[in-house]
Amino acid sequence: MQAAGRAVKSGARRLLGRAGFDIVRSGDNRGGVDDFLPFEPTMRAARASGLSVGDHIDTVMNGTPGATQSTIDELRALGVYADRPASVLEIGPGSGRYLEKTLKECSPDRYEIYETAAPWAGYLVETFGVIARPTAGCSLAPTPDATVDLVQAHKVFNTVTFLCASRYFFEMARVTRPGGRIVFDVMTETCLDPDAVRTWATQGGEGHGSYPAAMPRRACVDLFATLGCTLEAGFLAPMGVATTEVLVFRKAG
Repeated sequence: MQAAGRAVKSGARRLLGRAGFDIVRSGDNRGGVDDFLPFEPTMRAARASGLSVGDHIDTVMNGTPGATQSTIDELRALGVYADRPASVLEIGPGSGRYLEKTLKECSPDRYEIYETAAPWAGYLVETFGVIARPTAGCSLAPTPDATVDLVQAHKVFNTVTFLCASRYFFEMARVTRPGGRIVFDVMTETCLDPDAVRTWATQGGEGHGSYPAAMPRRACVDLFATLGCTLEAGFLAPMGVATTEVLVFRKAG
């Protein structure tokens, strides 16, 4: 068993080395999701619970069983997977809970990830055969223009600064092919009625860094409009003690 584990880690290290990553211990990695979702303890806890990693995070850590699947179900109902996207790019997949369910929905030929936490990136490459791109700032530079059918980010832009999110928005529009879709969630004013703000302020804990970060809905819609992307739909999804809004854009064909 130990030999098998070493082989998996060695294989993941070789794969990530080609993409500019180095697998290091959780306490020493470059940040990202591993700062608040440490790889090794999370994997041990998921195995002990008898759940998949994603279901463990939803059920045990977030206290919202089925939250990830409910978002996937909404996206399916909106027709996001109906065109069978052949290429998918995900920013900040972390534990892969949305990635795993997306793969089941559309079985793309290529799935790229941009993940700053090296242990999680290695796990996703080894487990799901995705392509880990080297991360730098808020850029998707390794991905060529107009080459991706579905670009997505889940529970990412609520954790970064306004400018970082905005820079990613430009990049997401750049890499999406005409007719493709862009899906992400942000904490808009729709999610921030007085009761929700009170709940965040009194029950949401200390947060970490910029989390939870708000983003004006109109700013998103207007910006993507200038980039040739039209808002198709929006719906609320659970996040922490309140909600976040998932937005679905289509790039003009």
